[in-house]
Amino acid sequence: MHNLSLILPAKNESAALDFLLPKIRQYAKDAEIIVVDDGSSDDTEAVCQKHKVKIVSNPYSKGNGAAIKAGARAATGEVLVFMDADGQHRPEDIPRLLDTVNQGFDMVVGARSRASQAGVHRAAANGFYNRLATWMVGHPILDLTSGFRAVKANKFRQFIYLLPNGFSYPTTITMSFFRAGYSVEYVPIVAPKRIGNSHIRLLRDGARFLIIIFKIGTLYSPLKLFAPISFSFFLMGLGHYLYTYLTVHRFTNMSALLFISAVMVFLIGLISEQITALMYKDSE
Repeated sequence: MHNLSLILPAKNESAALDFLLPKIRQYAKDAEIIVVDDGSSDDTEAVCQKHKVKIVSNPYSKGNGAAIKAGARAATGEVLVFMDADGQHRPEDIPRLLDTVNQGFDMVVGARSRASQAGVHRAAANGFYNRLATWMVGHPILDLTSGFRAVKANKFRQFIYLLPNGFSYPTTITMSFFRAGYSVEYVPIVAPKRIGNSHIRLLRDGARFLIIIFKIGTLYSPLKLFAPISFSFFLMGLGHYLYTYLTVHRFTNMSALLFISAVMVFLIGLISEQITALMYKDSE
């Protein structure tokens, strides 16, 4: 049994791991280090054996979130630290995350500065996600998609069944912790340029990140997403009715359709709110 487990999901990151693993040992000497090999075709396994760290191998690539879940299941530490294996997270920041956890927080996230974001488009997208999530939860969220975080293992595992297999696990776990009323804190970090090529493709993953926006709303508080849409339909219906009443003195089918749409969207949001409450009840 360890007090600390570090989990690094890796897919063809042998070059970065060869550089990163010795540095991690400098800042977390007694920690359990777990590399989750997500179907790599390079010598990731040999590098892990060289540095004498625990390796969990997936027979094929299942996704970043699936690798995180596999690592969390294999870990024995009371505190889990998740970090990328591509060199974008600095081992010297690990003690800062752990010190903040020891202050009584349940999860501490390394928040990247705008200058650390990989490209202007990624920075703009992440900024939008952060603002949307902040509005949803009512607390400042500085970096919704950061994969560098320390978390208490028993609380993390309560939500492991909710985590997707793809790239949006940080979004899901962050919103889950806020929904459950756990304490979340952010520590500013600088993210160096990654070693090797990114596995994220703008066109392929752009649609996935757009879906994340809607997942944020439906995951945390669906009514906050559905109620404004419902109100918009109601205002359009009311405006259309006033226009047709003043011009042709009629209540038209379009006005009726808009009013019905407002009611239907609100009821869908209400049902979604109840489903979400039941979903989080299972995690307690």
